[in-house]
Amino acid sequence: MTKKYPRTFHLPISPGASSDDKIMNSLEGLICDDLVITEKMDGENTTLHRGGCHARSPDSRNHPSRDWLKAFAAGIAPQLAEGERIVGENLYARHSVGYDTLPAWFLGFAWIRGDEVQPWDLTLMRFEELGITPVPVLWRGPWRPGLFETIAAGLDPVRQEGFVARVATAFSEAEMPRRMGKYVRAGHVQSETHWMQAALVPNGLRDA
Repeated sequence: MTKKYPRTFHLPISPGASSDDKIMNSLEGLICDDLVITEKMDGENTTLHRGGCHARSPDSRNHPSRDWLKAFAAGIAPQLAEGERIVGENLYARHSVGYDTLPAWFLGFAWIRGDEVQPWDLTLMRFEELGITPVPVLWRGPWRPGLFETIAAGLDPVRQEGFVARVATAFSEAEMPRRMGKYVRAGHVQSETHWMQAALVPNGLRDA
């Protein structure tokens, strides 16, 4: 099942939004008692499904960094039901942020069944069943005024791209513009050469 993962809107305070990015016009959908904030990893958005895998755009072309991902997906795909998708970051190739101690080259952040993004706790359980490492959690708890500014101030501007906030409960993909938002550091793209045209430099693994 090939389906493009919806675009994540920027939080209003995100300084890394470009002219063609979408920005949330309200935080109302994120004001809740159980909010999960994860690190935004600098990789390639990738979907695993029963038929294999694809980058955010299902018609994306071949690239050496995707060869490893296809082999990884081959071990996951047979365990997925029709209509079930795992979405995460393919971190094999170094983009703007370099990683030397990744726990894995694929880090998951969403489990989708049909058109519904599953609750965070169930997502972690499903990841464990499949042997998928989740993205790092930076904070979890109730929303409060100034929370996103506090998290942003604590980021390492050299080693961290930003963060993603989502409600811990389930929500439909159509609700993503209200229930999930991202913060991207200012001046995130540091190279004029797109990573797909540059020489392939693999990120490092913690246990390599």
